[in-house]
Amino acid sequence: MTRQQLGFFTRVLDAAPPAERYALALEQIRHAETEGYDAVAVAQHHLDGDEGGLPAPLVFLGHAAAVTSRVRLTTGVITLALEDPVRVAEDAIVLDHLSGGRLELGFASGGSPAAFATFGLDFADRRDLFARKLDTLEAALAGVELAGGRALYPPPGTLAERLWIATFSEPWAVEAGRRGHGLMLSRTQPRPEGEPDLPLGALQDRLIDAYLEHLPAGATPRISVARSVFVADDGARALELAGTGLRRVAPFVAATSGRDAAALTAAELVTATDSHVGQPAAVRETLAADSAVARATHLSFQVHSIDPPHADVLRSIELVAREVAPALQPTWDRTPVVT
Repeated sequence: MTRQQLGFFTRVLDAAPPAERYALALEQIRHAETEGYDAVAVAQHHLDGDEGGLPAPLVFLGHAAAVTSRVRLTTGVITLALEDPVRVAEDAIVLDHLSGGRLELGFASGGSPAAFATFGLDFADRRDLFARKLDTLEAALAGVELAGGRALYPPPGTLAERLWIATFSEPWAVEAGRRGHGLMLSRTQPRPEGEPDLPLGALQDRLIDAYLEHLPAGATPRISVARSVFVADDGARALELAGTGLRRVAPFVAATSGRDAAALTAAELVTATDSHVGQPAAVRETLAADSAVARATHLSFQVHSIDPPHADVLRSIELVAREVAPALQPTWDRTPVVT
């Protein structure tokens, strides 16, 4: 049985000025590599340092490549609808060559309305923009001649085989499968109308099924499942820090659960945000009950939205690698066989 790949994900949100945020994130990434993680990932966010501290993930990962030697370097994700796809392909190819072929490219249509307005684009057009730009990027990475009659330099190698699509929606899960890319699923997502209490794993099982149904015959499934996980030696301290961090995302709690975050206990906030918090045994138990986690080929753990102090992040990285991840049992028999 092939083991699940373990990843550490950061939105670069430590409570510090930008340069220090980047330095702390790099230390966390190096620590994850030392602890045996297979991959690291960073998110892209424009304009809002409270939502995500990194607008230029490929620049950051270029530096991360120089201070690591083994871990896969993942964009989770680039908002491709806001980018020039040929320039993204060029930058990605150079980084892939510099890193020894360690780059994994995750893309999505999302982003905020404010970011689209800043780039002179209409947020309502994001899905069409994404589809068109993804077509162009795929062609560029396939090495075909682009408009103007030339292919990209340097050559892209196998980078086209390492694309991922992140989505909340079944149509884009289908499209990820149809195109033969990996499927990236989020640490949390809004529940469908009429199903407010649907477990996150059950919701994402639907996306996994749609993806697998449309994956080309013979293609190897790649399913990345992200989860908010904070593990500590002291369960009470973990819950206290979680309560503090999760109250900062009160509008999200209200939007997704319809509940007033101020009226919730720390434990209720953990549940409302689909987080996994506590000592190793408690986190193992809640992750083991998550059906989508069991079906993942790649697991990506992040401390957002809890965002504890740096030292606690480092310790959580250790405890996940040593005491949580090894105990998780992927249930490949529950993943439909693609023929």
